[in-house]
Amino acid sequence: MGKNTVDIVKRMGLLDQIKSNNINMGLMEFKNADDVTERMELREEHSEDEYEIERDVLLNIMFEAVKDDVEFIFGDSIVLLKEESNGIDVAFKSGQNRSYDLVFGCDGIHSIVRKLCFGEEAEFSHFLKTYFSITIVNSLLIRENTTQMYNEPGKAIMLNAYNNKTDIVLCFSSDKEIPYDYRNEEQQRNIILDQFSGLGWRTPELLEEVKNSKTFYFDKLCQMKMPSWTKGRVALVGDAGFCASPAAGMGGSLAIDGAAALADAFQKCHGNFELAFEEYNKCFRPFIEEVQAAAEMSVDFLVPRTEEAIRKRNSRGPFA
Repeated sequence: MGKNTVDIVKRMGLLDQIKSNNINMGLMEFKNADDVTERMELREEHSEDEYEIERDVLLNIMFEAVKDDVEFIFGDSIVLLKEESNGIDVAFKSGQNRSYDLVFGCDGIHSIVRKLCFGEEAEFSHFLKTYFSITIVNSLLIRENTTQMYNEPGKAIMLNAYNNKTDIVLCFSSDKEIPYDYRNEEQQRNIILDQFSGLGWRTPELLEEVKNSKTFYFDKLCQMKMPSWTKGRVALVGDAGFCASPAAGMGGSLAIDGAAALADAFQKCHGNFELAFEEYNKCFRPFIEEVQAAAEMSVDFLVPRTEEAIRKRNSRGPFA
């Protein structure tokens, strides 16, 4: 998380806990098929305005901070939103119905709130011509606090080792979108296994880890681009409204930044939700547009399309 996010979590009283769980990824290595390091980047020690933390750890810290003051309903989902003159009626899958003053959709890239209130996902999704998967294994496959990257044209493998775990990140280019059920994990694993079959380096070993792992996530790299993040009494925050894609490396930070921008807008507008929503859309948009533009550029760094581009990046860096 960058300086702006750090300032926000400081306001929330959570900075000390985040500091104590900081991960210092110190080294990035670019590998070739013979496992030779072609280029090495030493990462500077984190400054006072930059921290890296596991997403689950951050979620637990935040949950602990508010669990006694907020009602949480687990294992349910929204199926209908109906706006009235003085509130919004919400119907849940479990059959219960409730009425609220406002609804904030913070339910991710495949947001149900966005679909019910704003329209189908395809209207707002901007495909970055790349798919990715993340598998987390509970062992160190490389030296701790190290990142390694291996590429073949249109394919990328990245390993991140920290806290006795390793993230296996697999990315591949695709000019056209691939039809799949985002709830069907077996189908998604098979897509990854097919795409990476026959690659060099440590790929066979890593695919075995993917086959046998209990944690697996797969999706397309895409961005959500919406003309407005608010409609009536509903507002979208985080990936639901302005996903920049994992290529930005800022999913958690953008969610926190967006929530704070919305909260600050309410404070500035003295609780008038219509004015606050206008302020949120106006003031936070330039920052999101900047982040999304940078994320699009970073895809070429992660998944070069040609052998020449791989060799250039590995030997001289992306901007040489």
